[in-house]
Amino acid sequence: MAKEECITQKNTTEDTSTLRIRKPLSTSENQSSTLSKDKTSQTAGHWSEDDTQSSNGTSAKLVARGNVSEASSRGLLMLVLGLSFSTRLYKITEPPHVCWDETHFGKMGSYYINRTFFFDVHPPLGKMLIGLAGYMTGYDGTFPFIKPGDKFEHHNYWGMRGFCAVLGSFLPIFAYLIVLELSRSYTAALIAATLLIFDTGCITISQYILLDPILMFFIMAAVLSMVKFNQQRYRSFSASWWLWLILTGVSLAGAVGVKFVGLFVILLVGLNTVWDLWRLFGDLSVSLVEIAKHFIARVVGLILLPFLLYVTIFAVHFVVLSKSGPGDGFFSSAFQSRLIGNNLHNASMPEYLAYGSTITIKNLRIAGGYLHSHWHLYPEGVGARQQQVTAYLHKDYNNLWLVHRPDHNRSHPGTPDLVRHGDIIKLEHKETTRNLHTHLHEAPLTKKHFQVTGYGINGTGDLNDLWQVEVCGGRKGDLVKVLRSKVRFLHRATGCVLYSSGKTLPKWGWEQVEVTCSPYLKETPSSRWNIEDHINPKLPNISLAVLKPHFLEILLESHVVMLRGNSGLKPKDNEMNSKPWHWPINYQGLRFSGVNDTEFRVYLLGNPVVWWTNFVTLGLYLIMVAVAAIALQRGVSLSQKRIEHSRVLKREGGLLLLGWLLHYLPFYTMGRVLYYHHYFPAMLFSSMLTGITLDILLKSTDLLLSPPFSDWLQRVGQVVLLFGVLYSFYLFHPLSYGMTGPLAHEPGSVMAGLKWMDTWEF
Repeated sequence: MAKEECITQKNTTEDTSTLRIRKPLSTSENQSSTLSKDKTSQTAGHWSEDDTQSSNGTSAKLVARGNVSEASSRGLLMLVLGLSFSTRLYKITEPPHVCWDETHFGKMGSYYINRTFFFDVHPPLGKMLIGLAGYMTGYDGTFPFIKPGDKFEHHNYWGMRGFCAVLGSFLPIFAYLIVLELSRSYTAALIAATLLIFDTGCITISQYILLDPILMFFIMAAVLSMVKFNQQRYRSFSASWWLWLILTGVSLAGAVGVKFVGLFVILLVGLNTVWDLWRLFGDLSVSLVEIAKHFIARVVGLILLPFLLYVTIFAVHFVVLSKSGPGDGFFSSAFQSRLIGNNLHNASMPEYLAYGSTITIKNLRIAGGYLHSHWHLYPEGVGARQQQVTAYLHKDYNNLWLVHRPDHNRSHPGTPDLVRHGDIIKLEHKETTRNLHTHLHEAPLTKKHFQVTGYGINGTGDLNDLWQVEVCGGRKGDLVKVLRSKVRFLHRATGCVLYSSGKTLPKWGWEQVEVTCSPYLKETPSSRWNIEDHINPKLPNISLAVLKPHFLEILLESHVVMLRGNSGLKPKDNEMNSKPWHWPINYQGLRFSGVNDTEFRVYLLGNPVVWWTNFVTLGLYLIMVAVAAIALQRGVSLSQKRIEHSRVLKREGGLLLLGWLLHYLPFYTMGRVLYYHHYFPAMLFSSMLTGITLDILLKSTDLLLSPPFSDWLQRVGQVVLLFGVLYSFYLFHPLSYGMTGPLAHEPGSVMAGLKWMDTWEF
């Protein structure tokens, strides 16, 4: 009898992979008889043929707990929905002032309402939706969002917060549906949903005008659509099959359209699709023509459709933001010429640079700024005590320079000569009449570079004022075109190249950007410049309309600027950044609002029981998978239930583990500043994996005890988990919903005794 059971087990496990892609009628007679003993059982992760499917693709029956009525199923879903929405929308208008990054994303929502161009390191969809939500709920876009703590007063801000909270409310619902589809266990689905519903961190990050709840909404929508699509493999090219494929593609476009972190879920869906196609290719009952159709359908639904939607997002972004604004200086001069109100819009100026011209010179790196000088000198101990030369991100009269020949100070009357590639010039600052100058003193911040100063007066100076113009990619004699030519300025005496380091000078430099002369001559955006404004009444003007870039050019430029900006992000003043290893253990939170006992304090920190349970369960999951794999490899006799549990752990749990890894490990390779909130997409996958793992662990109590004691132990485990999560939520909920009065280390504080880790700063 034991031998027969082992053979049945072996056949079942060997056929699992083929069952998931073959039509039900193609299964063997032996397998059908083995797996049809209970019409409510699963066949390799799917409902058996005799199970009726509900309208949302889930059955009213479950393997794990016997029969569950359709009414009970809907009741559980409504319970999850009600708890999720109530915890997120509670006290949504408090505090009535700006919190943390609302200064950025609330302000950007205002820019969309006012159609004012701005720059951000993230794609535009999230900010567009925030602006739309504000506009639809009566916000007029006039609140300045200057700094955290600013009172909203009469301004209507609840719509933007409410929109983010509603999307954040869907996260536990999506988790419930995903885990239910993967495990076919209501218990696992409820555990996952409970962890997210009562997580103080998920609540806090959903209640404010931020991109994170929008991003996580699209990530979870993409995973749910992918899982639903996988369940449609018996109904290829049906209406529901196409629906879930298209919804997956739309969700992918939404995720990457909010933040580039959305690329991680694209990779997850991509790997799942490759594996699905590979299994389909191994099904000999499917023709190559049919496989080609599947391949083309996935290319259309998961590549072309998301790409088209992503490009459309930017097209709308450029159309809406048609007015000049604070983001102009981050982009090229040609880009700025398309913005209404910019001095380059519909402007006309001489096409080629000439001697005697008045110009502005813009650096081509992100936030490189305009070449700038002013009357202030470098302080004692910072190179030579000469006039400062900096880069300034805004348009200003002190950005103007005069172009002269090296042998005399002023141009001759008559038609001026044009400046060409290889020419030697002087640049005189128009306001102070000092020449652009460098020497062998070290730069203020970039010590291996040379200091750049303003020297001389009324155009007189010395040989260190001479610069050679080099058109990038040009040849001897090529003319310098306004806006279009990328030029470098090589110092004749030292051989260095004019350079914008991107580093911010101290207060003595008015916190402007350092300009140096770099001895390293490799071409980089920091050493390339272009001529933006060009005034010369002796030359004919041309309309800059002919120089306006087309859509593909501005699309490419915006991505280059975003990626450079993302990699160059630095922490704000008095703000603690964190390291990826801090995140899973809830090592350190993030202050959203308030620093003393009189202010309304909000602190982003995960529910400790939830986060530490997730962390421990990651290790527990690996142990359980290893034990199951060893048992199967050694031919240990297992019941059908045990085989099914091991399959769910390995395949469905493995999918969630892969999602966690893809949304967590890449941060170890990033050079940009990182914050605690970057872990929350990974935390969603970790919580879903915890639901599946703990459910199977509790159902395995019959390995220790016989019924009914095993059932009692299972119930006790579920109650202990639920009580721990709820009690921890009760203790730490003031972090999410706000608190005033004494701080945690002071007597009478609502958080007294709850600072379990010294790194928590509430």
